[in-house]
Amino acid sequence: MSHPEQHRGRWRPRLDRPALVALLFGLAGVVYRLVLTLFTVPVSNSDEATFGLAALHIGQGRERPVFLYGQHYMGMLESYLAAPLVAVAGPSWPVLRLPMLALYAIFLYLIHRLTRRLGTPWFAAFVVGLLALGPERVVRDQLTVVGGRPEVKAAVLLMLLITVGLATGTVHRRRLAIGLFGLLVGLAVWSDWLILPYLAVAGLALVWAVRRELLGWSGLLLVAGAVVGVAPMIVDNLRAGPGEDSLSVFREVSTKAGPQPPLSDRIRGGLLEGVPLAHGLCPVDGCGRWQQWFGVLYPVLLLAGAALAVLAYRRAAGAPRGERVGRGAEGLRGERVGPVVQLALIAGAALTLLSYVRSPLAATSPLDNARYLSLLQLSLPAVLWPLWVAALTAWRGTNSVLGRFTGALSAAVLAALTVTALVTTVLFAATGTAASRTEERQARELAAALRADGPHEVYGDYWTCNRLIFNTDESVVCGVLDGNLSPGQNRYRPYWRQVGRAERPGYVVEVDSPMDRRLRRLLADRADAAPVREVGGYRVYHPDTPVRPWR
Repeated sequence: MSHPEQHRGRWRPRLDRPALVALLFGLAGVVYRLVLTLFTVPVSNSDEATFGLAALHIGQGRERPVFLYGQHYMGMLESYLAAPLVAVAGPSWPVLRLPMLALYAIFLYLIHRLTRRLGTPWFAAFVVGLLALGPERVVRDQLTVVGGRPEVKAAVLLMLLITVGLATGTVHRRRLAIGLFGLLVGLAVWSDWLILPYLAVAGLALVWAVRRELLGWSGLLLVAGAVVGVAPMIVDNLRAGPGEDSLSVFREVSTKAGPQPPLSDRIRGGLLEGVPLAHGLCPVDGCGRWQQWFGVLYPVLLLAGAALAVLAYRRAAGAPRGERVGRGAEGLRGERVGPVVQLALIAGAALTLLSYVRSPLAATSPLDNARYLSLLQLSLPAVLWPLWVAALTAWRGTNSVLGRFTGALSAAVLAALTVTALVTTVLFAATGTAASRTEERQARELAAALRADGPHEVYGDYWTCNRLIFNTDESVVCGVLDGNLSPGQNRYRPYWRQVGRAERPGYVVEVDSPMDRRLRRLLADRADAAPVREVGGYRVYHPDTPVRPWR
């Protein structure tokens, strides 16, 4: 990646050309996302506000949540990362999202390091360039604070780099590195269970690399690190009541998706919609037919990547006996670790995709749930490696007609992938941010109006309440109602109780929404007499006597 260069008595790293290109790509990706962060694009919502309110409570020393309020299976690491910033600067969306931007920069750095170890410098620069692009679906997963994915992707990459370093002998404090591996496993399990397929294959790669060392103190440190990382989750589950432990709650959530659609529909939703969306080839409202080609090609690339990795492993194992003896066991393991890690990435992607298409949501709601496939970005180096090898072989000159054709076709696929991602990103940056900025402005107008003139205890729907509370720094408190004006999903119960004690609560509803029409029917003749005003697409009702039909 770099070479030391002596300058006036000091040693400074000098980047080679591919590393410099990768650095420029990475900086462009970070700056692009920084601009989006400053403008709160993608738009905020109440799920993200719940993490923000938890960060506010943590920073004030009021709460130490283990899981997202109202849940028992999604860890709050992102809230803890944002808590110091929110405590100093106050609640705001850019402040809340800054740790996510840092995690994205770390992700780019780690995947560049790993790709250079597994492939070539220019291939690593190409991967970073692709990951620097991003339409709404991609940047939403990277920038919004909704739990799990940004931190666990960085954790897996660091685990695989540790495995490579242990196998090649470049890591000197081996026990400390193995303990860190365990800590990352524990933190990832606490943060987001969707990463379990990648944790499983990363663990197998580590066992392959240092299986003898794990029989001693290193194994104990690995287990100890994992226990420390997952300790918050363990403690919370020991205190949980019957049916409220993480496994029971997660199993209940997983079985609520409804009847199982046909497998063909689930595969179509997973491959033709989910895979292209997760890799930034489609706008957020869905993939056109011309953008679905990568989903069709994806299983083929997984098989080709696995085949290349197996061939590379067998090639290292099949070296002449004298050469193998000269290299020693550690040298041979160092040559084999690249194919092993590539196989781990391929297997992680395959298991993640299989887990996704098992869910009915892959068929019934592929656009909303494609976020669960954002982890596939981890495997991008292994998935695209066969295309890069074929294109590079043809460019360097192959005597086979079939080889030249395969190389030209592979180069065309890589070019098409780049152009599609670039066009989708440019279209989003040029025309796709206006709606988010309009909605965000309306939410701020509503918050400012209620903060200044009241009412300060209100009822609203789920997607209004927690965002309103966060935007007003809890000076306005909101209780969640459903469309029938019955108690809804109140993640943080103290807010609901505070509004319930109010003598004259207000009601914040979207104009002409089902809740708006239901409320006007209940108010009947009082609907026009009650103070009503419209702010930013919302109606604010403040009747003289409270309307609580559920009582």
